[in-house]
Amino acid sequence: MQVTKKGGTGNARTGTLAPKNTNWKPPACWYEPRYSPKELKTMIEGWEDFKFMGIGTMISTAYKTIFQTDKYDDYNMKKEGKGQFWVAVVNENRKDDPEASSCNRPPFWVDEGQTPSVPLAVSAKILAEYAYDELPVPDTDITMNPSGKQTVNLDTWVWLDKSRFKPISVTASLPGTGLSATTTAKPVALTIEPGTADAKLHPASGECRIAGDGSIGAAYSDDRKNQSPPCGVTYLRSTNQTGPHPLKATLTWEISWTSSSGEGGTLPTGTFGSTTNVTVGEVQSINR
Repeated sequence: MQVTKKGGTGNARTGTLAPKNTNWKPPACWYEPRYSPKELKTMIEGWEDFKFMGIGTMISTAYKTIFQTDKYDDYNMKKEGKGQFWVAVVNENRKDDPEASSCNRPPFWVDEGQTPSVPLAVSAKILAEYAYDELPVPDTDITMNPSGKQTVNLDTWVWLDKSRFKPISVTASLPGTGLSATTTAKPVALTIEPGTADAKLHPASGECRIAGDGSIGAAYSDDRKNQSPPCGVTYLRSTNQTGPHPLKATLTWEISWTSSSGEGGTLPTGTFGSTTNVTVGEVQSINR
């Protein structure tokens, strides 16, 4: 499997999307074409050189009983160049998931140009779902004004740097097959949770939708001091007694995919967020 990323965030930290549909996960394992008859034979017979407690010999002997039988006739050597053995592959991002053990078949032969009717045999959609797991999602680092300590009843403007929060994509491909899929994530909304009930959200839903120019929220400027923020929060009580409020900012990403086979569609919407501790003071009036 090869992965190509586009629209990443350079040296910025990245995270992994959490699907909103909690019943869905990218694949933990799949089967893909890997070995010619000669390659498989060389690998299995090479295990005999692993002498520790005879483990290599035991494994090699066990596999020889599969691939030197009438079923394959010496690893299907007569079919060299006419197909490949498919093998189980585990998604490294999900190797600890119970589902990672689902792909437990030994290598099996597939003729050139054929697709096996085996659950989890690699397909364009599986490639797209794997690419979902590889999306380089930037940390949801918000900008606020005021930038430090907040003030009771003073609007806090919140926005995202639109130069960082752009559509991103990952292409996953199988070398030598021509099969690939590209998964694209597009930011669509920022949801703010102020960390306390003693707050007023802007807008009231706390969901700041992306504007036509790709921005979410707006930067504060002096000419806007009499306006309410298009995205933000107003804290109504100080944190003197409670300690800082954990303001959580979660960005929602819509996911779509295309492939070399012409297939495509959507995948579950994903989210990624971060938390900022906010201290609120008692001062009732302030000049910005």
